[in-house]
Formats: sequence, structure tokens, C-alpha cells
Amino acid sequence: MLYYPAARTDTIVDNYFGTTVPAPYRWMDDLESPELKAWVEAENAVTFSYLASLPERETLRKRLTELWDYPKVSAPYFEGGHWFYSRNSGLQRQAVVCTRPALDLPARVVLDPNTLSPDGSVALSQLVPAPDGRHFVYGQSQGGSDWSILYVRDLATGQQLPDTISWVKFSSLGWTKDGHGFFYGRYAEPPAGQMLEAAVHDKQIYYHRLGTAQSADQLIYERPEEPALFIDCDLDETGRSLFITTNKGTSHTNELFVKDLGDPLRPSLSAPVSALYTGHTAAYHPLGVVRGRLYLLTDRDAPNRKIVAVPLDRPDPANWKTIVPETKDAIDSASLIAGRIAVNRMVDVASDLRFYALDGAPGPVVHTPELGSISGPYGRFDRPEIFYTFTSPLHPTTVFAFDPAAGHSTPFEPPTLTFDPTLYVTERVFYRSNDDTRVPMFITHRRDLKKDGTNPTMLYAYGGFDVATLPAFRPDVVAWLEHGGVWATANIRGGSEYGEAWHHAGMLEKKQNVFDDFIAAAHDLIDQGYASPRTLGIMGGSNGGLLVGAVVNQRPDLFAVALPAVGVMDMLRYHTFSGGSAWATEYGSSDDPAAFRYLYAYSPVHNITPGTCYPATLVTTADHDDRVVPSHSFKYTATLQAAQGCANPVLIRVEADASHGYRPTDKRIAEEADVWAFALANMTRERSTGQ
Repeated sequence: MLYYPAARTDTIVDNYFGTTVPAPYRWMDDLESPELKAWVEAENAVTFSYLASLPERETLRKRLTELWDYPKVSAPYFEGGHWFYSRNSGLQRQAVVCTRPALDLPARVVLDPNTLSPDGSVALSQLVPAPDGRHFVYGQSQGGSDWSILYVRDLATGQQLPDTISWVKFSSLGWTKDGHGFFYGRYAEPPAGQMLEAAVHDKQIYYHRLGTAQSADQLIYERPEEPALFIDCDLDETGRSLFITTNKGTSHTNELFVKDLGDPLRPSLSAPVSALYTGHTAAYHPLGVVRGRLYLLTDRDAPNRKIVAVPLDRPDPANWKTIVPETKDAIDSASLIAGRIAVNRMVDVASDLRFYALDGAPGPVVHTPELGSISGPYGRFDRPEIFYTFTSPLHPTTVFAFDPAAGHSTPFEPPTLTFDPTLYVTERVFYRSNDDTRVPMFITHRRDLKKDGTNPTMLYAYGGFDVATLPAFRPDVVAWLEHGGVWATANIRGGSEYGEAWHHAGMLEKKQNVFDDFIAAAHDLIDQGYASPRTLGIMGGSNGGLLVGAVVNQRPDLFAVALPAVGVMDMLRYHTFSGGSAWATEYGSSDDPAAFRYLYAYSPVHNITPGTCYPATLVTTADHDDRVVPSHSFKYTATLQAAQGCANPVLIRVEADASHGYRPTDKRIAEEADVWAFALANMTRERSTGQ
């Protein structure tokens, strides 16, 4: 019998357009509260005591450590006369950034982020070398928070310069071609003690000149009349065109502006900013400028996206020339590389990478070893090298160099396998949601699996923000497969798997479609004999954590285990924290009467029914998560613990010095071992501990 720490309840009641909504755990919004910290400490004590009793925990931790222990590299990129890439020897807490003067020469370390803190609590957030090859700027963040502090080092000597840039968040970095400084975006300093939860607004783009104080940085662009806009900037490869984008929240639509810096080696920082496309009516992603023509990836009049070219000085859509037309398969990404246009499409949620000439003539095609996902390609327009990464549920992420003339790919520092993939198989299947929508799902399992409904099965999905969930490798899933488990990923609506129409079908007032698709995936797994309600679990993070919380409320009878991670659980107040207001374009806001009604109808915190038998639930979050603040998970856990109507455990695991997506490797392995051990312990099945 588990005894949960007492959580004080308030008598606060909110009134939304005549509907009264109790808020008993509002005090948990104060992340600096000593009372809250004591409650978290007590909850962690209960959770870790329970986890320590699980028979599979240490077996899984040991096996996960073995599975994780292989070298991993990123795709190399060329800048300032050097090749750069990151490499993790296997179990390093963070990957080390390396450089080579040529791809066939030995590497040297540029920056080892493992030296920034003894326990990995300080994360390397980004690193960008200067085009003159003399310096690099890098960001570091406490616990992997979205807030970064930027520093500059000499590339040759590693010596750190005095330059320090604070309060950087959601920002790209772009050096001017002369190497004298870089563009970045920043917010105002948040109120004392509210760095994680304070709402952000009034983003500005600045230029920092090396050797000067941040207070002297030159303001490049701002929109004080629209404080909620997300603003970012990026330089084209030539260093002449500074592109500035604005987004209303996380909406895929954006405005696009350009600042012509003139001579890249003598950039005119005072040049005016010119509007290219305004009004936030479509997506406009600049690929680059070639001989005065802007190449643009857009969904204007093309929900699955197309590529057009237009004179940069005459950008009106009337002057567009379609280079790569829209097809039934949505374009995931595109780039200008090796003198060509690279187009990465999704064909039933598997990557399809093809190259085109600048006039749209078809070119080389990349052939992958199996159904999976490609990231990239990576490279420069003015150089011949092409790299991409490929992964699938049974294929660890691998970097390949692509030869377009031969149509052949060669692995670059390929990973060493730590398991036997021939024992398993991945199937792409299709099922029908309750409104007869055809939804893809990838299922990975042992080849000799018996479909008798007794297999521990984990169903994962995301379903939101125009993000496609492509098949990918996870070492922890291999450990699950070795324990006889089934791994299923459902490509539910809300993502971009089938273009913008698929996204729109799962957002705002249509969010229930996302939950229906997930529930239908669970039914399909049961109907096909993979699992039963006693052996089926669901897992998701962030927006996927919301998914798990909402679906468990709607169908608690369908699942044995629920694993919501860093979830958005309070849909009536999410927009009041950090960057949460940006999500109103995806979810809607409780400030709007119509949106309040549908948000209240599925908000995980507000739809828990006392006395209901809910699945065994392990909530995971982190104390430095400033994207989805941990208050969401705290309130959800306290509400569910008080309501639980049976003996199934409801626990929360709060990781210290970690954030929304960051954990150093050792903490990642420990957390994954706990999560999977919890799942196995709460699924009814005869099982062994062997591989």
C-alpha cells in the first residue's frame, strides 16, 4: 500500500464566462515555494523507494548502459576553413565538439561540454564558428534550460574572450562574414526568482561586436507593437542577406523580411529592413539567394509545400516561378546544397530524399536501407560534399556521405551495433480512427512474437504543432524488445505527416481528433492480438504528455500503464507561463469563451474523476523545465493521487538539474530504466529477465 505525501488544497475558484472551476493546487504554480519544494522532495522519496523495489530495475539499467555504449557522431559541416561535428564516445554525459582541417585528417577537440560542470548540470546549447575561422560562439544553460548565456572563444587556442551575452532564448546565431560579430535574439531579464515560469515577451534582434559589452550591442529589429511575436534571424550562405522571420506563437505561418548588408566583408548594419511577405498568411522559409534569385519553401496555395524562385528585389508572388511543385507527399524540409536543391519528403511517414537542379529538373535520389527517417541533408551550396543522417527503429542513427554522381551513400564513422537487429522486425500498418480516417502506425517486435494478447506493449505518439513523428532508433526501446515488448508509434493527426491539412485536423477545436486517433491505435493493437488492456501502456512527452493525460481520463479502462512526461496538463493556465502564450495558436486560450469550452472538456487536470480506477501512472518532469513548467505535472499528480480509486500506483519522478528535453547521459539512462521497469512491473504477463 502506497501512502502519498499530503498536498494542501486551496479554496480558490476561477470563473470562466459563468463556469466556476476550482483551483485547489494553485499554490504549486510558485516554483520557489518552500512548501512546494518539500512536497516534491517527499514525492520523490516515495517514488524512488517504489522504483528500488522493482525486480527489473537494475537489470534494465545495466542493459541500457550496454546498449547506449557506442560512438555517436553528428553530420559534419564546413565553416571558416574547418570541418566541425560532435562526437560522443558512448557514455559521455554530453557530446564533444570536434574539428578537422580535412575529413581524412585527425580531429581535435574544440569544446568539451563535460568540462563545464562535473555532473553535466550545465548543458551546451549551441556552438557556431565564425566564417573567418578565428572564433566561435557557444551557449550554455543551467540544467538544459531554454535560457542560454553566450560566450566566445578563440578557435586556435581555446582561450575564452570576455564577451558575455545574457538572456538569450529561442535564438539562432549568425556571424557576419568579416568575423567581427554576430546576430542573436534576446528577451528582457525576467523578474527575480521567476526565471523558469515568467512569461516572455518583446523579443529583439541584436548585433554583438567582439570585444564590446552587451550594453553596447546594436538593436537590429523589434516589434514593440506586437510584444508576443517570436522573432528570429538567419544569414544566407553569402553573408549578404539577413533574413528576419516573425511568428505568432508556434503557428507555422510567418512573416519574412530581409536586410541587405551589402559587401559581406564590410556589412552595413544600418541598412534598412525590407518586407518580403507580411500578414502571417502562409509559411515562407528562405533557402538562399543564387544570382539575385531567392529560393523559397512555402505552403502558400500549396498545403503540402512547394519551392519557388523569385527575384529578391521583386518578391511579389506574381513573380514567383515554381521550381519544385507540390505533390501528394508533403515536403518535410528543403535546402540549397552542392549546387542543387535538396527536397526531403514524407511518403506515408518514411523519408524520401531527392535532388533537383536549380531549374527544377530531377536529379539524384537517395536510397535508404529500409523504411525510416532522414535528417538533412547537410552541406553548403558552394561545396560538393553532401551528408545526411538515417535512422529507423532497428537502425541506430548513422551519418552518410552521399555521392550524387554515383547515387551512392557511404557511412561516416558508423555506429557499432550493441544488439542483434535480425531478431526483430518493424511493420508499417494502417488503421482507421473513429471517423474512418486512415492513420499510419509503425510496430516493432520480435520476429517470433505470438499475437496472443499477452505481450507488454507500449504505444507512443505526439500529435501536435505540425511535428511529424518519423520512425527512429532509441536504445531504451531495444531493451524493451529484449524483454518481449512491442513498440508502436502512431502517426496521429496534429503533426505534419500529411501536410498542413493533417496538422489542422488536430488543432484548436479539432484536438479531440488527436485523442480519438490514439484510442483507435490502442484498439487496433488489441484487436490484432499484440496486447490486451492488461498489457498495454501509453507514453508521450510535452504535447504528447497532454495526449496521455487526456486519453487516460477518457478511457482509463483501456490501459495498464500511463507514462506522461513533461506534459501540458493545465490547459486553462498554460499560456500564463514562460513561452506558453505562443501555444495559443495551436490550442486556443481560455481567455476566449469558445476555446475555454473545448479546453475545459479535455484538460487533464480538470477531467479526473474521483473514485475511478486509473492505470498505473508514472509522471516524469524536471526542475529546470522552463518550456512546460513542472507545475503542470505537480498539479496533475496531486489531483490523480487524490482521485485514484484502486491500488494502481500514481507516482511522480522529478529530475534535478535537467529540463524539458535535456538529461546528461547517465541521468537519461537512469530515468529510462525506471520508466521501463515501472511499465513491466504493472503489466500482467509471464516474463523472463533474459534477452
